[in-house]
Amino acid sequence: MKTILILGGYGNFGKRISESLCTIPNIRLLISGRNLSKANRLIDILREHACSDLKAAVLDIYDKDFDAKLKDLSVDIVVHTCGPFQGQDYLVALACIRVGAHYIDLADGREFVCGIACLDQLAKEKKLLIVSGASSVPGLSSTVVDHFQEQFVSIDSIDIAIAPGNKAERGEATVRAILSYTGLPFSVFTGGQWKSVFGWMDPERIDIGGIVGKRWLANVDVPDLALFPERYKVKDRVSFKAGLELSFLHLCMVIMAFLCKIGLVKNWAAMTKLIVKMSNWFIHFGTDQGGMQVKINGLSLAGKAKEIIWDLYADKGVGPYIPTISTIILVKKLIDDDIQQVSALPCMGLHQLQEFETYIQEMDIETKITINEEELNG
Repeated sequence: MKTILILGGYGNFGKRISESLCTIPNIRLLISGRNLSKANRLIDILREHACSDLKAAVLDIYDKDFDAKLKDLSVDIVVHTCGPFQGQDYLVALACIRVGAHYIDLADGREFVCGIACLDQLAKEKKLLIVSGASSVPGLSSTVVDHFQEQFVSIDSIDIAIAPGNKAERGEATVRAILSYTGLPFSVFTGGQWKSVFGWMDPERIDIGGIVGKRWLANVDVPDLALFPERYKVKDRVSFKAGLELSFLHLCMVIMAFLCKIGLVKNWAAMTKLIVKMSNWFIHFGTDQGGMQVKINGLSLAGKAKEIIWDLYADKGVGPYIPTISTIILVKKLIDDDIQQVSALPCMGLHQLQEFETYIQEMDIETKITINEEELNG
């Protein structure tokens, strides 16, 4: 019987991962956090359809005896959902290596995800898989590009957009992560070279189609911006944008970014609790309809200009499940011993798009593929 520990197991993403994994028989699932009563409340709910052995555990990743507690639990796989990961170090991953447990996190912090490879040698010595970014980015986004990459001789641009519905549940850690780079500069690959842009600026209205339609989007700092230009040998551009469904809330974010850019505000992350509280005043407006789009342009195998657009649409409150699916897939692969790779790496090349689509079909999440191909001018 393998033991899986979910750090932050009753949080925004942790509870959804726990909900999925608890249906697996012959495993021990530990739902942990700093609040035992919250962990037990979730277990009481999950027991109605659980097949696994559910236990609660009190753990704080910043406790000095965290390693000792982790060792006492005899865990095989640790899922780290306790964000924000911006500014975190690898103390949890290192603790997992020391006790001999596989590690997976849902980080979207650019430096955190890209830097996980510094643990590669340690992971190989202990024969462990240490994965960062098993979420929408780069876990899902890279899986989409991997799936279509073989249809191109070369790739000119990759443009990614995420547009959640206003009624989608947002955790404090997720908001803090976004605010940590709002109005601050980061580098992007555009025009064939690296340039600086500012978080949540350069707003533009993009049509994602389907139930989502047109949304205001702005610059977002994610690992893909650093990883994709080299991984896919992109010639011109890798962009990533996200936005809020309600236009006036999106405009507020743009104004906040501008105030930070000109130095009137140092960092909005310090006001996370207040901003989350204020955003919840508008939770009943808008919809629960969200989407994601991955657009790839390049040269086709036939020597033509080719564009492939992969769209995803979610409603009925299932949108927040999407960032958890890559993690769920990897945990199940490790339980079944279907992953033999031992390494420390960003979540790329570890599962296929077909595996992801198997999960979303159960939740009535729609995907659409649009392919355009035309002769090159001249």
